Amino acid sequence: MLRSLNRWWVVNLTCSAHRFATASEQGLEWSLKRNCSVTPAQLGWLYASMCVVSLGVAGFFWSQGATLVLPFAVLELIVVAAAFLAYARHATDGERICLRDGRLVVEQEMAGRTKRCEFAREWVQVAPREGGDQMIELRCGGQSVKVGRFLRPELRPVLAREIRQALRGA
Repeated sequence: MLRSLNRWWVVNLTCSAHRFATASEQGLEWSLKRNCSVTPAQLGWLYASMCVVSLGVAGFFWSQGATLVLPFAVLELIVVAAAFLAYARHATDGERICLRDGRLVVEQEMAGRTKRCEFAREWVQVAPREGGDQMIELRCGGQSVKVGRFLRPELRPVLAREIRQALRGA
């Protein structure tokens, strides 16, 4: 009982030291995702219901003699489908930063494509980028990657400081 309570205390203390990271026995992990209120599946159901209603109304007016209503309704649904597809393609975008076994692994998913970079823990430099985007740049040797695009700009320095502390082992 006391051992499990001590383990809970250590994990809880570790988690409170990190605002964005989650701690586990394997190491630390930062998971940054796009803030989307609708999942792609929910969007699909919304689009299907829009199609039923819109085509139902257009079909009714077409049967009453207004022949141009149906082609414009179909055109409208095609344009809405294109917009929904663009949204759904980026709804699951995110960044995952893991610090395990002396390695810092960064995985970025953008529009279904995953980019993975691996760095040696002791050689990583964390630098907030200068300029308009203020992204956090992780560098090691000739390799670099920008992270933090899914955080508000004022929170990026906090994340950079947190990653620096974790890399130092503090």
